[in-house]
Amino acid sequence: MILCDAALVFAAHFLSYYLRFEGQIPESFMTVFRNTVALIVITKLIFFFVFNLYRGMWRFAGLNDLKNVFVAASLSSLTITAFIASIFRFQGFSRSVYVMDFFLTLLLIGGIRMAVRIFLNRGYGIDLSLFRNQVPGDAKRILVIGAGSTGEKVVREMLDSPSMKMRPAAFLDDDPDKAGKSIHGVPVKGRVAEIWKFDDEFDEILIAIPSLKGEQMREIVAACEQIGKRFRIMPSIGELIGGQISVKAIRDVKFEDLLGRHEVRLDTELISRSYRDKRILITGAGGSIGSELVRQVGYYHPGALGLLDFSEYNLFQIEMDTRQRFGYIPVHAYLVDIRTPNALKRAFEDFRPQIVLHAAAYKHVPLQELNPREAVFNNIKGTRTLADTAGEYGVERFVLVSTDKAVRPTNVMGASKRVAEMLLECRNGEQRCRFMAVRFGNVLGSSGSVIPIFERQIAARMPVTVTHPEVTRYFMSTVEAAQLILQAGAMGEGGETFVLDMGRPVKITDMARDLIRLHGLEPDRDVPIRFIGLRPGEKLYEELITEGEGIVPTQHEKIRVIRGRHCDAASLNLQIDELIGLAKTSDIPALKAKLKSIVPEYTP
Repeated sequence: MILCDAALVFAAHFLSYYLRFEGQIPESFMTVFRNTVALIVITKLIFFFVFNLYRGMWRFAGLNDLKNVFVAASLSSLTITAFIASIFRFQGFSRSVYVMDFFLTLLLIGGIRMAVRIFLNRGYGIDLSLFRNQVPGDAKRILVIGAGSTGEKVVREMLDSPSMKMRPAAFLDDDPDKAGKSIHGVPVKGRVAEIWKFDDEFDEILIAIPSLKGEQMREIVAACEQIGKRFRIMPSIGELIGGQISVKAIRDVKFEDLLGRHEVRLDTELISRSYRDKRILITGAGGSIGSELVRQVGYYHPGALGLLDFSEYNLFQIEMDTRQRFGYIPVHAYLVDIRTPNALKRAFEDFRPQIVLHAAAYKHVPLQELNPREAVFNNIKGTRTLADTAGEYGVERFVLVSTDKAVRPTNVMGASKRVAEMLLECRNGEQRCRFMAVRFGNVLGSSGSVIPIFERQIAARMPVTVTHPEVTRYFMSTVEAAQLILQAGAMGEGGETFVLDMGRPVKITDMARDLIRLHGLEPDRDVPIRFIGLRPGEKLYEELITEGEGIVPTQHEKIRVIRGRHCDAASLNLQIDELIGLAKTSDIPALKAKLKSIVPEYTP
């Protein structure tokens, strides 16, 4: 930066002579140029240092930096001019050369900074206002963690929007190259671990690094918690409509941020080819996964959306939301129980779906353990009825939303979902429909998820109830699950069970402690953690595959696949008929024994 400025100051001074004498510089003036240019360059660089031209980062150069360039160039030119006038009274010097030198210095030094910013930022986000509004004195002082592009945009908006009453106090960043520099006049004071040194200089903390991984986020949150002041976060670009970073989007840190899952990379072209202009029916459309599937599918412009659910309230909610979001897409709502063949046929006759995304299921493990007949009726009989109807009405693709609890199941819910997977494996080849399943773990924030339960307990200052100190689970966000279901459904050729990469398992005890801390409280002191023991059907660790299933990777790094295995459809259907018959009698021991004969790895 210094060498670049020195070269530009030299060039500005030479161009001043060149323009003054129209390219024919007399030898006497060339001698003056050679004798004074070094002094002029050094003098101007000294002023540039004094006015902090080398503390700012050029890629974030703004009007504050241009103001410093103007002041430094003006004072340095005045100093040089005053020196020559007092010593030489401008005898043998051209006055117009020094006037042009000032303007050329201003143009080149300021221009190089803005050119670098335009190049690195592709021309976006340049300040066009000549003067910033003054931030009011009662504004909250904000410590910004992360001196990157997000931090720069947030600080610029704080300075440009005084009505928000937020004043950037300083940056913290772990990049040693940024230490001691500034952005828009806001200094980068040190590393995140040194936050305690600046406790008196800010009122709140803003984490402006949306790309942080889980472990890094945990470290930053831990450092913020030690200070005891409120801290919030800028959402990831995926959470911001249109990708616009704004102070208005600031939110509190959530557990999803600590989980630190990588952003999903989707093959949008393949998904668009598979779902665009198609008539898509989503069962369980009002549930956690179903409603997110509706929203995600809507972005790919389907020909029509069919919403099917057994809950009147949930169906009403998702229908209203879908019509408001996607007014250009025809929406059909069906209040139907998937266990009722005639009602299903009427819906299929009316809607004529080309793709079915089957998210309807009973999934609460302890409740299904206590009511196993309902798991059989809904998860097995309902899936078979739906698959039969899909085949009869010429559906092209049928995607079952399954669960990691179907792997070596210890509960009725998992065993019933495994039977549903087997049902679809046996269907391929019988009709033109491609049947497939997608298997994944727990979804953050879904109905029945531990997080909403923990949140309510913490808010009421009740003990947070965890089943076992060592229990672990796989987690992903609802959005990520829905996106990967669409991706897998678009990739499937029929007969596959797709397994989503769930990352690392999370210990529920650690999750509870993190959530308590995110509420500004201390585990075991403000909110106790109580262990209540594993509930019926639960196990300590969940799995995504069974040994020997022959899982292989796909072209998507987060999706693996188990190819269809040999299946005797007639024998399986006969066993399912017997299972349904036992469910009608409510003979639970016999029902579980029959489930085990169908799913040998099932261990009640």
